[in-house]
Amino acid sequence: MGSKQSPDSRQSHSTRQRQAVLHSTRSSPLFRSTQEIHTELRSAGESVGLATVYRHLQSLAGEGVLDTLQTKKGELLYRCCRSDGHHHHLVCEHCGRTTEIDGEEIEAWIEQAAIRHGYTNVSHTFEMFGLCDACRRGSAKG
Repeated sequence: MGSKQSPDSRQSHSTRQRQAVLHSTRSSPLFRSTQEIHTELRSAGESVGLATVYRHLQSLAGEGVLDTLQTKKGELLYRCCRSDGHHHHLVCEHCGRTTEIDGEEIEAWIEQAAIRHGYTNVSHTFEMFGLCDACRRGSAKG
């Protein structure tokens, strides 16, 4: 007799893992990598592979449940959305603190630039990086 799982038990396992990934992203205000989330889950006793974590993060991001952010090195980071609508991020390069901004002026500029150059159906991502006030003050003391 084989030890194959029934389709229902595989679905239940996948759903449990998805919920664990979602809980992990909701428990931190920081953008984190797939590897960081995987490590946290494994440390908490979750039996989940890195590929499974990646797949669930991609799915949740595609559904708009998670925000994504690409670092300067090209790594994709994930965080649970705090805002329902379209928004952008101001991210501290030192501590990772993130502030969501609506960026109405940016949106207007993008729309005007698209029209000026004859583009339609334009999509975009826009993130700003810098030092938050607390990190700036900390580095000024050093």
